[in-house]
Amino acid sequence: MSEFINQDIVFEYATSIVEGKKVACKETIQMCKRFFRDLENPKYDFNPKNAEFVIRIIEKTFVHQKGEDMQGYPLRGKPFLLEPWQKFTVYNLLGFFHKGTILRKYKEAFIMLTRKQGKTPFMSALAWGLGLLERKSGAEIIVVGAQLKQAMQSFNFLLYNLKEMGEADNFRILDNNQEHSISGNLGDGYMRIETIAGNSDRMDSLNTLIQILDELHLYKNASQYNTIRESGKAYRNSLCIGITTAGDNPNSFCYNRMKYCQKVLDGTAKDEQLFVFITKADEDENGEVDYTNPIEHEKANPNYNVSVSGQELLNDAIEAQNDPQQRKAFLAKSLNIYTSAMRAYFNPDEFKASNDSVEEKLKLSGLTLEEKLKALSKLPIDWFGGADLSKRHDLTASALYGNYKDIDIVIPHAFFPRVAAHEKADVDNIPLFGWEEDGWLTMTNSPIVEYQEVVKWYMKMKRLNFRIKQTGFDRKFGREFFLTMKKEGFRIEDTPQLFYLKSEGFRRIETKAKEGNFYYLGSEAFLYCLQNVRAVEQTDDAIKYEKVLDTQRIDVFDAAVFSCMQMLKNLEKAGNASKWLNS
Repeated sequence: MSEFINQDIVFEYATSIVEGKKVACKETIQMCKRFFRDLENPKYDFNPKNAEFVIRIIEKTFVHQKGEDMQGYPLRGKPFLLEPWQKFTVYNLLGFFHKGTILRKYKEAFIMLTRKQGKTPFMSALAWGLGLLERKSGAEIIVVGAQLKQAMQSFNFLLYNLKEMGEADNFRILDNNQEHSISGNLGDGYMRIETIAGNSDRMDSLNTLIQILDELHLYKNASQYNTIRESGKAYRNSLCIGITTAGDNPNSFCYNRMKYCQKVLDGTAKDEQLFVFITKADEDENGEVDYTNPIEHEKANPNYNVSVSGQELLNDAIEAQNDPQQRKAFLAKSLNIYTSAMRAYFNPDEFKASNDSVEEKLKLSGLTLEEKLKALSKLPIDWFGGADLSKRHDLTASALYGNYKDIDIVIPHAFFPRVAAHEKADVDNIPLFGWEEDGWLTMTNSPIVEYQEVVKWYMKMKRLNFRIKQTGFDRKFGREFFLTMKKEGFRIEDTPQLFYLKSEGFRRIETKAKEGNFYYLGSEAFLYCLQNVRAVEQTDDAIKYEKVLDTQRIDVFDAAVFSCMQMLKNLEKAGNASKWLNS
């Protein structure tokens, strides 16, 4: 038995998940395996003394403000006892140190929980415990809600407990229209906790040790998060905790943050200072969720049958099955499945599954982009190009499209003027710099994307031995590009952007993805644009498509449609249309 009261509980929790004795999703299993790897890592010391201090402070001094237990008895005034997953979180955040130092391993945390898991009172109590722990450093702690109403839930919970402890008179409490804070001298130190809304004018002047950010799915962009996080730069043991439930915007800051955290858990991205705790239902290879299965409910809800009833979750799941308008909210809030905007046409998971399947077939898994291009250039494929230069001061795109053994392959590339990149990346939340780093985008040094840059990309692909048979382009959007491509020896055809012409390319891509025979080289730029497509079916089976929101982009997908159209037109001219369209 350990000298630390809660260590056995924490270790049993992690062990039961790793060994499959306790139901858990893929991310939770990865998280627990990471915990055991850290314990064995010689780079870190493990000492749960501080974690024990914070857990004891919470459990000995805090009580519930509201709620009922599973039998319906009131919880108000009852001791606030932490569940094993909450103790596991505290142990991770406060138990690991860089070897031979008092510098903690984790500087950031991303905690993604479904609703009704008690995340707001837990984070509020944690803020109090951290304040007492770090009092000698003059602990300044900020609890940020996306809206003031959310922030006030934390403040009211803290204030209620301070009064229950009989300590309210020993602290300076400000609760007015200007400030909501609790502060006080503690003999050998000082602590101050303030709750504010995420749109507060005071963000740029903060200097805090601990930052707790609630409801990340409501954050508009990364700059808001970064401003708060960077307020801890003056402290060596600062800690920024982001906590959220899934939303419905796949292009939001929170969704992109979740995808990054998943990469950290599966080892494809390395970030030793970021702690990740994600609970959600598991999805199959096509992105589908068995949302009426109680096992998936338990995976997504760590407080299953503690603060949220398993039977009530099952009832909600049946309602979601029978009433589609309830399904989106159930998936997002009760199972932590990030649902795309209701108007979005495509299921991105379908495309991901197709891409992964084709990559295995073509033996391209694990290769770099340049290695994939080199391998594809050797295949006996006629390639067809398409370009979208309609707004050269914004995102511009080009693509090559070909078919190999019943598999449709698109090679997309994007362009963006560097002078506007930072603003668009922050305001519209477009991951431009990530695309550039991964090779999917070229940044130009002019205020607009010069058409020569796009021509250079086609020339580069030609030098890589891609047999580019024909390129389509709407001449009215860039006559100079049209003429320069011809001058460089490319066969280019004027292709008007008419929806009934683009419908054929759209349908081809849709069909091939559903068959599992569509490959886009795993391009994040293509997938981003795909997720922003809103399409409306016409009476003649044609389709009109546009972007869902004005702040989104579909240009890379558009270029793929253009290039697909060229391939289909060429096949029709060659008399092979029926063979290919029915393939």
